[in-house]
Amino acid sequence: MTTSTPKIGERKMAKVLCRALTLAMALSLSFAAADELPPLKKLRYEEDYSALLEQPTPHCWPNCWKALPLYNQHGGFLSIGGEVRQRYEYTNNPTFGQDPQDRHGVWFQRYSLLADLHWNSQFRLFAQLNSALETGRREGPSPVDEDQLSWQNLFMDISWRTGDNQSLTLRPGRQEVVLGSGRLVDVREGPNVRRTFDGARVFFLNPTWRLDLLAARPREDNPDIFDDGTNHQFALWGLYTSGDQLFNFPGKVDLYYLGFEDKTAVYVQGTGNERRHSFGMRIWGEQANWIWNWETLYQNGTFAHGDIRAWTLATETGYRWNDVNWKPQLRLSINIASGDDDPFDPKLGTFNPMYPRGNYFSEAAVFGPRNFYNFHTFLNLMPHDAWSLTADLNFFWRLETEDGLYSPSGQIIRRPNGSDSHFAASALSLTAEYTFSRGLVFTAIHTFGHPEAFLEETGPSDNLDFTELTLQYRF
Repeated sequence: MTTSTPKIGERKMAKVLCRALTLAMALSLSFAAADELPPLKKLRYEEDYSALLEQPTPHCWPNCWKALPLYNQHGGFLSIGGEVRQRYEYTNNPTFGQDPQDRHGVWFQRYSLLADLHWNSQFRLFAQLNSALETGRREGPSPVDEDQLSWQNLFMDISWRTGDNQSLTLRPGRQEVVLGSGRLVDVREGPNVRRTFDGARVFFLNPTWRLDLLAARPREDNPDIFDDGTNHQFALWGLYTSGDQLFNFPGKVDLYYLGFEDKTAVYVQGTGNERRHSFGMRIWGEQANWIWNWETLYQNGTFAHGDIRAWTLATETGYRWNDVNWKPQLRLSINIASGDDDPFDPKLGTFNPMYPRGNYFSEAAVFGPRNFYNFHTFLNLMPHDAWSLTADLNFFWRLETEDGLYSPSGQIIRRPNGSDSHFAASALSLTAEYTFSRGLVFTAIHTFGHPEAFLEETGPSDNLDFTELTLQYRF
């Protein structure tokens, strides 16, 4: 009886929160034509509602919660928001038949409530509570599936004006971090439990560029209530800068150094302490109908008793036909990351993406960006301003035949096992997304995954089918 009690409590909680979701969706649809608000963002603390203080107070929910004046002498205000996400996933033959089969699929629930207090232009406090629940996983929830109640963000900003349109900010506390396009450090939006860090950031802002200094450790995700600590196995530190038209190049350029430590890193070569340094550059932007996002970096450091020498190149280039019906957009992504060419040599050549997006290649989230090269193309159509359709095709190879395949989190999925084959898998994904109103979005995804020579030669190699249905409401 004791093992089933928490599940009964979760079901009762889920019923209450689902009713709240239904009410929230109804209210959102009722007020779809309400006052214009700034766009919702991936990092909720980046939303700025201060301009609403100069407007008449809106009477409809949730707009009336976005800029509650404190009536102090500093023009302070409080903003309240949140999220309710319901997601169903079913995977037939997980990891191409290698992992246990969930009989009826998995239902994920995520609930969030946030408060953003701006006391004045120098002091800010941001707090966000998060609850992530899982039902249906055959072997129980993983650390990214369930965390019943925890602080997702809890930090303060202390800011100083350093000149016209320039500021310096110190941000200590628990905080979500995204650097660049999330190839190396991201919140991991796909899984039920988003990634967050304990540490401090200092950033300098002016109209043309931004400089970030960061020192942090990831949160240790535990499944119960307020039982998350700081994970001392890992560390992240570094410097990241982004500027407009550096070197007279159109668009933007990011330059960065990131340090990383994993005290018990695991590779095909073995297990040991890893201390890695990444030096990178990202060129990105858009001009006319073209969009681009190119990134390259080099890594060195030490692993166990050997040196690290690794690298990667990631490219994405797209073209949009904005004047054509359905506004088609075609994107091509070609990427490569180094692997280790000799597991018996103490030198390590496997690239480490550190804290990447969980859905780096697809929502099925099978492979991570280590020891690979791939060709990935996307076609996006917009039949309506609220409706988006995407088809993408991905071909995935191993780079070094003496190294294996890794998951997004860095776990070894398949060891080389003597296979000389490079071609690992191909996948076709179809995505439909419909926005009912501000913050209320429904997404349906299906991925067909086909194993190729390497998987067929080294273990289970069944066709993979992944289905995801998500209803998300953010306010």
